[in-house]
Amino acid sequence: MATVAERLAESLEQMKRLQDAENLVVLHGTEQLSRVHLTRLLSEGWLKEVLKGWYIASRPGMEGDTTDWYTSYWAFMSKYCTSRFGENWSLTAEQSLDLHSGDTTVPLQTIIRNPKGNNNVTQLLYGMSLFNLKAKLPVSTYIHPEYGVRMYALAEALVFASPTYFRQKPIAARTCLQIVKDESDICGILADEGVSIRAGRLAGAFRNIGRDKIANNILGYMKRLGYDVREEDPFEDKVENVSPFPVSPHVARLTLMWSNMRQAVIDNFPAPSAVPTDTDLLFRQLDDKYAEDAYHSLSIEGYKVSDELIEKVKSGNWNPKDDDKDAHNALVARGYYQAFQAVKETIRRIVSNTDAGTAVDEDHGNWYFEMWQPMVVAGLYKPSAIVGYRNRPVYIRGSRHTPMNYEAVRDAMPEYFRLLREEKHPAVRAILGHFLFGFIHPYNDGNGRMSRFVMNVMLATGGYTWTIIPVEQRSSYMKALEKASIEGDITAFTKLIADLLG
Repeated sequence: MATVAERLAESLEQMKRLQDAENLVVLHGTEQLSRVHLTRLLSEGWLKEVLKGWYIASRPGMEGDTTDWYTSYWAFMSKYCTSRFGENWSLTAEQSLDLHSGDTTVPLQTIIRNPKGNNNVTQLLYGMSLFNLKAKLPVSTYIHPEYGVRMYALAEALVFASPTYFRQKPIAARTCLQIVKDESDICGILADEGVSIRAGRLAGAFRNIGRDKIANNILGYMKRLGYDVREEDPFEDKVENVSPFPVSPHVARLTLMWSNMRQAVIDNFPAPSAVPTDTDLLFRQLDDKYAEDAYHSLSIEGYKVSDELIEKVKSGNWNPKDDDKDAHNALVARGYYQAFQAVKETIRRIVSNTDAGTAVDEDHGNWYFEMWQPMVVAGLYKPSAIVGYRNRPVYIRGSRHTPMNYEAVRDAMPEYFRLLREEKHPAVRAILGHFLFGFIHPYNDGNGRMSRFVMNVMLATGGYTWTIIPVEQRSSYMKALEKASIEGDITAFTKLIADLLG
């Protein structure tokens, strides 16, 4: 007779088979799994119920943790809405623009347009909801290549977005404007719909970001068709350093975030002291702080079932809370020490007159390699795992912000380092260097440690001191980063670090 552990392993094997075949994280009733397997996985914490008959993949020991829901959110939305409404649904123009802009924040409420909608709210996990709006569909439906949700195509979304969207979400709106290659699709929609007010709004929006040619072409085209178009800027402010040429949404978003946040950093951070010249004293200070500084952030993982995990469960040797914890921590501690030494060498280069942004750009891969090299030596990681940026999705535990997909990282990191090199204020380099590195999340693991290394390199070489974020303030630290990621407000994070300066 099979043991309890063997029966659970059998159910996990069925779940893994579905994940491998369909990249499945959302289950609808017993369509994919038998009732026996479904009940067993649910009772053991490997599945979590979202709605009656709808489940997402989870892991035991994470009851109450929002991560599994946030990481499954768009997959759930796509599968649930398609199951209920077929092709007769779409996100709104505004939420479509969010996704076109690369904003991966999980919304508190998703609104879908549905010609047969009932204007009712469906409650989901953790206070989130789905609103089924009775409204016509867009003329052209776009399927998001990563999330699978149905949404407005970019041009139509820009035309039909409400005027308040430009004021309330200027970074997302400007990002979408920047990725437009030309006005052809927009003008076609404006002409067919005869929407002169919207035409004037878009002309003003394009002019706001320096794309005068598109603005003039919209105005000229509509006037030739006989429409009286009055240009109106829907934004409340101007922004500097915006490219007048089309760029990827990830490059545009980073540039706009940096421009939007830098003054708040300057306003809420003390002025720097003289840049250190006594390198011996500087390195003694760094060595004195090493022991206190050597802690690591919580690793964030996905929720796929591995063959190794199935074998551990089957043998009864798996502990969801403490599995291999001591050995893992010892290797991580050794990696942190090695990475710290590599960071010191970068600081040495900077105080010897290498540009700080350039030095970090050239050296950060060495920091990451040293951080995880002990794992490779122990045979726990393949060598390829610690070379280069990630090639899979990653998630931040408990955060509504989902880092950009791994393909976008290749666009984002060169822009990140360009911004870092060109920034003159050391506090801005430190605060935004930390925040945006974590926002991008370029590596599979260890991004928090890498972010703090960037921050402290900029502080230590910019007239400040190496600054430790106490574990006792972890909650405030994570909330401040979340506020910056979700609301675009860097003030709380800036003040937190300013208060901790030695």
